Amino acid sequence: MKFMKLFSGIAFILPLALLAQTKAIVSIQNHSALNYKDAVVAIKWDAVLLQYPQIDTANFVVLNSVTKKQIPYQLEHKGHSAIQNVLVQTDVKAKSSLTLLIQKGKPEIFTAKTYARYVPERKDDFAWENDQIAFRAYGKALEKEKDNAYGFDVWVKRTNRMILNERYKRADYHTDHGDGLDYYHVGFTLGAGNMAPFVNDTIRYSGNYQQWKILDNGPLRTTFQLIYDSWNAGGIKISATKTISIDAGSQLNRIENTYTFNSDNTLPVVVGIIRRSEAGYISLNEQQGIMGYWEPTMNENGTTGVGSIMTTPITKMWVNNEQLLAKTTVKNNETFIYYTGAAWDKAGKITDAKKWLDYLNDFNQKLKNPLVVSIK
Repeated sequence: MKFMKLFSGIAFILPLALLAQTKAIVSIQNHSALNYKDAVVAIKWDAVLLQYPQIDTANFVVLNSVTKKQIPYQLEHKGHSAIQNVLVQTDVKAKSSLTLLIQKGKPEIFTAKTYARYVPERKDDFAWENDQIAFRAYGKALEKEKDNAYGFDVWVKRTNRMILNERYKRADYHTDHGDGLDYYHVGFTLGAGNMAPFVNDTIRYSGNYQQWKILDNGPLRTTFQLIYDSWNAGGIKISATKTISIDAGSQLNRIENTYTFNSDNTLPVVVGIIRRSEAGYISLNEQQGIMGYWEPTMNENGTTGVGSIMTTPITKMWVNNEQLLAKTTVKNNETFIYYTGAAWDKAGKITDAKKWLDYLNDFNQKLKNPLVVSIK
């Protein structure tokens, strides 16, 4: 009987101790040989609550445990009402660890480094950007126009400011006003890494996206969905939802494609990058699933690098007259994840083909060796 009373007393005290805890300690470990610079790291919100149940979502800070300086953060919802993650942006050197403190305090105002919006004034564009690069997808209103296009477009930039609204307001996309421009060509191709079914050795392009939904919109990660109406892809009725995320500091988007189709078989698909008629540098790494392209220099507009990284085995990579292609397969109603994006030499960060391929290779290695997060 005395033993039972003692056990009951311990069980009562532990929750009170947890409730009294005023901080959560986060450890981020980098087991790889690569430095993580300005990495956006997700910390599970449920794990934070377990250690710091009395946290006030409007009055907490994330501190570097050594410098005591605030770390930029974002509460990520992924389209849900409940918080899913705390996103932080920080550096973690190779083979090292970093400790962060989540505790009560007044957070600084963090500059937005990612942004997206629907652009009804420009024929239903959907555009998005971070502090490195910008992109857009074409909407249903453009399908009726002679300048319709299928793939993802790139807007190069050489500023870390958010510039989409300024460019749309100027309506002068093809001139560099000091922050970059739109000189990328898409046409009837997959552009900068869009995906489409590849049925009977033919790319089966969909119509442009018909619906959109923003799940999170900065300051460190923007995530949105583009929804496509069903279409006939070589005798297979297909519909698609594409969930696209862009992180601050990254040249690449994370894309989750979900295809729904009336077949029990897997569906062949391709990711494509349009190629210029002039000579450029092409790299197809089937083993690693990396497709890289350093375009020819376009006079005063400079040079754009485009690349895609697959996370599942590739069946084949090849180049035809129009684009670089990587083929794989997807299953009905199952998410397929890959990464695609671009860089511009005039931004001053990635200035030649070697640096672009190095970036893609390093990015791929980081996908295979992610940072390890633990909370106590």
